[in-house]
Formats: sequence, structure tokens, C-alpha cells
Amino acid sequence: MYGILIVLVAFSVLNTQLMSVLERTKEFGIVMSLGVTPGRLGRLVLLETTLMGTVGLVLGVIFGGALVAWLGYHGFSYPGMEEMAGKFNLPSRIYPQVSFIGLLFGTLIMLAAIVIGVWAMIFMTALMRGMVDDMVKDGISVLPGHVQIHHPDFRDDPTISNVIAPPDGQLLEVLGRPEVVAWATRVRVPAVISSERDTRGVTLVGIEPVRERGISFVADDVSEGRFLESRDDRGLVVGRKLVEKLETGLGKRVVIMSQDPENEIVDRGFRIVGIFDSKLAQYEEGYVFGGEGAIQDLLGVGDAISEVAILGTDYRDVTGLHRMVADAAGPDVEVLPWNEIDTYLGSMLAVMDGFVVVWIVVVFLALSFGLVNTLVMAVFERVREIGLMLALGMTPRNILSQILAESILLLIIGLAIGNLAAWATIEPLKDGIDVSIVGEGMEYFGAASVLYPALYLKDVVLANVIVIVLGFFASLSPAWRASRYDPVRAITKV
Repeated sequence: MYGILIVLVAFSVLNTQLMSVLERTKEFGIVMSLGVTPGRLGRLVLLETTLMGTVGLVLGVIFGGALVAWLGYHGFSYPGMEEMAGKFNLPSRIYPQVSFIGLLFGTLIMLAAIVIGVWAMIFMTALMRGMVDDMVKDGISVLPGHVQIHHPDFRDDPTISNVIAPPDGQLLEVLGRPEVVAWATRVRVPAVISSERDTRGVTLVGIEPVRERGISFVADDVSEGRFLESRDDRGLVVGRKLVEKLETGLGKRVVIMSQDPENEIVDRGFRIVGIFDSKLAQYEEGYVFGGEGAIQDLLGVGDAISEVAILGTDYRDVTGLHRMVADAAGPDVEVLPWNEIDTYLGSMLAVMDGFVVVWIVVVFLALSFGLVNTLVMAVFERVREIGLMLALGMTPRNILSQILAESILLLIIGLAIGNLAAWATIEPLKDGIDVSIVGEGMEYFGAASVLYPALYLKDVVLANVIVIVLGFFASLSPAWRASRYDPVRAITKV
């Protein structure tokens, strides 16, 4: 019954608004010509609709309450009622009563519980999504890319002995397809960097600066000096933490030592031309970047490379990209997606997807007790009303449907307000939440000290669907109990 009334009211409001828009076409045209954007105009119409609905709601409550109060005092009857009353020992007149305080209080408490629960679901999910997304994106931007090609033995023995030839032929043609956003070749070897004060073990990475800009973090994180200008650049880009450990600085000379393919020690002096600041200190201490040509010349490997990093369109779906590159690269090299190269990040993403569902279900289980309690109390308060409807010919099935409809409507209103509250909370925090007070602990898990909440439509839809579905099943028990009442006993219940 409530559902039919809501649909009828919705169509009436829609029809009124459509007629209003059609009658004001010229007005809207003038307003838009004066610079009002379509979005702002749409919000104006939405505001008018909201105000009209609010006014209608207030007037409906006033007039409905007044009518119920008058009928509750004077009562009413209709033809045939006295005969039925005498047969079933029922009152000959009906005196409607509405427990506004109890009904409103219980409903508001339940509504507030649903709103807070939905807000907590979505807000906490957005925080967790943002943290994991940042971890994955930061991990991918360090070096792996979405797909990586290297020698089959390189992961077990990442030395200059396990190198591959640069891309050519079919592989080069595949790397030029639209599915590939960017790609870069690298030489990556263990090395030792020495200053006049200290010596540290690092990973030396020779890069092509132009190609690397679209893939890794280093170009965007240079805070002092400059980035590498060409693949033959003789300078180094070093992390700030490493500079502090070595007690050196921008423009200072350092020595790089590593091994060539013959396992002989090779070394050369380089000048620090750039210093980068990373979100994670471990990156600043562990990586040193130089020109690919200069590093190849140092190691004496010609044009051989350690790996090819490839960036696709979506880190969550790299299956097609991986298959395409693997087919083109051939059997002599190893081609792996990022989640197999960095298994920790891959497992974090999978765990997060499962955590979202578990989190939403757990929060709703807490809500369901309040929902069932509110519905049971509503049924107890309306025993005589339900008995009267049954006596007037309403079937148990209709009673069941009405109680379920009330429950679903309450959930829908709570979901709407909760979704809006979550969005209003998350939107101002898009620039990040500083959690540097626990930054060291966050870094231990590979997360940065600034969290950027990520609100995904699929998470919002999932939360809403789970609440509606589980809410429906939670409402079955009180609704079924209400439909089982005996009309005579219910009406005469004190």
C-alpha cells in the first residue's frame, strides 16, 4: 500500500516538474545565456523539487495529524460495522490513535543507526581502498610497471650476467599498440656508492629519462637539482635519505662500484645532479638512477638491458596485456605481471577486495539487531491496528508485505542519508589525511604517511545492496509474526 502511494506521489511530482520546466524554457534559456552553467541550473531545479517535497511533507503531517486527532476524539463508523461489531463483540465505532512520540522516537533511533552504520561502512572502506591503492600505485611506480620482461634467471640472480637484448621486431610492434600506455628499458644491478664520508649498498638503475617519465616515480619526485637529460647523462639522481647517510650533497662527486659480466670490479666517478624525495624512506636509501648508456658503458655490456617495464591502462586488469606481450616476446625471456613480481602488493589487493565484503556484513549484523528490535516494537504497538485491518478483510499476506515495505523504506531513507553523509565526509579529504604521527608504522606496511580516501561506485553499490538484501531477511521474522495475529484477540488486546 505504501509502495503504491509513493509511486503515485513520485509520478505526480515528476509530472509537475516536467510541466514547470516546459513552461519556463525561455526563462532557462535567458539564465544560461547570462552565464549560468547547466549543472547549476540542474541543482536549482533539484532544490525546487526538494523544497516542494519538504513543504508537502510538513503540510501532510499537519493535516494528517489533525485529521487523526479529530477522528480519535469523535470516532467514525460506516454501514454494516455495527452488525459486524455485534457478531464479533467489537466496538461499534473506530477511534484512530497514533503514538507519535513512540513511533517517531523508535524510527529516528533506527534511522540514525542505519545512517551511522552506512556512513562507517563507506567511509572506512574508502580509507582502506585509498591506502591499498596508494600502496599498489607506489609499488608499481618504483620499478615493476604493469608487466615486466627480463631474463628467466634475473629474479634469482639480479646481476649483469642475466641480461636480454633490447626490444625489436614483433615485440617492438606490440609495444606501439594502444593497449600500451608507456614502456622503458633499464639496466639494473647491485652496486656500492661511496662518498668521502661513507659507503652504502644500493640498486643502480640505468634509465632512458624520456621513457621513464611516464612509468616510475623518480622524475616527478626530484626536489633539488635536475632530472637526467639523456640516456648518456653522466650524472646521478640520488634519494635524500641516502645523501644524508653519505654526508654528501648536490653537485658532489661519488664513486659507483659494481661487477661486469666477467665478475671483475668496475668503478667510475659520477656527480650528483638531482635529489629526489619519495613517499617511503626505503626508496630514497635503496635506489640510485643514472643514464642507461652511461651505466652500460660502465659495465661493458653494449646495448644489453636487464628488463623492459610496460605500463597498461589498468593495474587491476593486466591479463590481456600480459598475454599479448608474452606471445610477442617469445619463450627465451620471462614475462610477468606486477602482482607476480611483487607478491605482497598482489595479495594485499586480493585481501582488500574480500575485506570490503566482510566489513560491510559485520557492520550490518550489528545494525540488524536494532532493525529487528524496532520492527518488533512497532508490531507490538500496533497489535490492535493490525487486528482491525485483518478483521476488515486484509489478508496475512498483505500485512506481511506492508511490514516488509515499511522496513525497506526505512532502509532506503537511511541509505540515502548515509551515502550523502559519507560523500560529504570523504570529498573534503581528497587532498589527503596526514597520519605522519604513525608514519613509521605505516611505512613498515609499505604505506605512505598521507592517506587519500578512494570512493568507488562499486563499493557504494555493494554496501547498499548488502544492506537492502540482509535487511529484507532481518525483517521477515517480525513481519511474519504480525501476519499471524488472530483478528479478534488482536483488537481486544489491552
